[in-house]
Amino acid sequence: MPWLAQLTDAQRAPITPPPTVLHAFRAAAARAPEHPALAYFDGRLGYRETDALSDSVAGCLAARGVEHGDRVAIMLQNSPHFVLALLGAWKAGATVVPLNPMYKSGEVGHALRDSGAVALICSDRAWEAYLRDTAADTRVRVAITACERDLQTRDDPRVLGFERVPTEVDDLLTVARAGHPAPLGRELDGDDVALISYTSGTSGTPKGALNLHRGIIHNAERQRTGHPVPEGAGYFALAPLFHITGLVCELSACFANVGTLVLAYRFDPGVVLDAFVEHRPAYTVGPSTAFMALAAHPGAGRDHFSSFLVISSGGAPVPPALVEKFRAGFGPYIRNGYGLTECTAPCASVPPEKEAPVDPASGTLSVGVPGPDTVVRILDETGAEVPFGEQGEIAVRGPQVVPGYWGLPEATAQTFPDGELRTGDIGFMDEDGWLYVVDRKKDMINASGFKVWPREVEDVLYAHPAVREAAVVGIPDPYRGETVKAYVSLRPGAVVDPVELSAYCEQRLAAYKYPREVEILPELPKTTSGKILRRELRSPE
Repeated sequence: MPWLAQLTDAQRAPITPPPTVLHAFRAAAARAPEHPALAYFDGRLGYRETDALSDSVAGCLAARGVEHGDRVAIMLQNSPHFVLALLGAWKAGATVVPLNPMYKSGEVGHALRDSGAVALICSDRAWEAYLRDTAADTRVRVAITACERDLQTRDDPRVLGFERVPTEVDDLLTVARAGHPAPLGRELDGDDVALISYTSGTSGTPKGALNLHRGIIHNAERQRTGHPVPEGAGYFALAPLFHITGLVCELSACFANVGTLVLAYRFDPGVVLDAFVEHRPAYTVGPSTAFMALAAHPGAGRDHFSSFLVISSGGAPVPPALVEKFRAGFGPYIRNGYGLTECTAPCASVPPEKEAPVDPASGTLSVGVPGPDTVVRILDETGAEVPFGEQGEIAVRGPQVVPGYWGLPEATAQTFPDGELRTGDIGFMDEDGWLYVVDRKKDMINASGFKVWPREVEDVLYAHPAVREAAVVGIPDPYRGETVKAYVSLRPGAVVDPVELSAYCEQRLAAYKYPREVEILPELPKTTSGKILRRELRSPE
């Protein structure tokens, strides 16, 4: 495993994490009961209070008939309500089904029916707007709603411009303050299923990955020991908590480090920048698109980022041009990382005190090196391992890899042969153990028999000063079979002609790679976790 030489002593050292994140949280509450566990605009909840409030949520769920192993769906933004619901569900012995608050009725209905969730905790607005009707066609028998304007008084209209909506079901904060004791005999261990995490659906119908408690706490502990973030520091929740990156790298790592989880409801660049100055966090992780938006904000300056010791990016590869532009403009170096829901977030990252190399042939920025407990292999189409430098499918084996998908034995057998995750991502590894992600297998463009990987074209577009976001897809072509089309959004105030962008790429790429068509859009379609949805661009109707 050549990557071990790239790791620090702290990263190589064995770890002995507790059985679950809940154990780590309770240890933090015993150690520093008055230290802020959660910061939400001007609101604060200490560890002792958060522990007591989530105990009461657990007691209510148990009293309403939620049993050990039942599924509890949570559909909330980045607020203390999400954390109280999560901890409460785990204390009740339940498996949590985290749902994207941007899901429509059909998407929520699929997840509720597929998981067999018996309880749903969501916002009052979503419940009254459509979730009550959606849940009626499922096994959900317990509903609790939350007004996410509670637990703060700032009421920032940029993200909290809504009113409380009365419902006929229990209110989460009322339940949390009722003083219900947590149920006895619901203790969880590492082999229990912590989450059924539905994949983002960028390549088809979402599947429920079975994230075990031991996989979550393993990666959280590796985050804690592998990054130079002092105990008690602030962790800013830039990635959504319903996404595996936010839940593991932000929430779980924060509690393992007795830190303060800083929350700001949902992403708005101005709100986030204000929170950076107010709370002075030391760590955050988010998709490259979030950092693009922060960098493009007219009020952004170096002081906004001066408190950070570690800034990581996950969810989608970071263009090298963005890393350099960000460092030049604001100071911090964005540390690339790589992971999937199926491997409980990170399986490779850039070690502290190192910078990711750029492959000289393709211009691809490395996503880092695997951890000491993780084995990454690059496989050809027959499943054989390829030599260093050759491209193939990335396969991952380690304690963070999930055992499979909920209720899908055939998909489990196909994706996890002998327990090894076949990611569907194409990449390569150099002789020093640095991993490079080229693209998704399904996104490859075949132009006159030549392979074109969208990432390579996108990285060139990101180097253009006018481009904020870029996505490249293949479109039908009567001569080549497929040809390259680029969609871009522009930086504020920038003006550029699509023909100019096409010519810019033509000067820097082989003739079959540069985009024959460029379309400028105000925004590119994305998942809430920040991944650009090429699938929607391929089928704009």
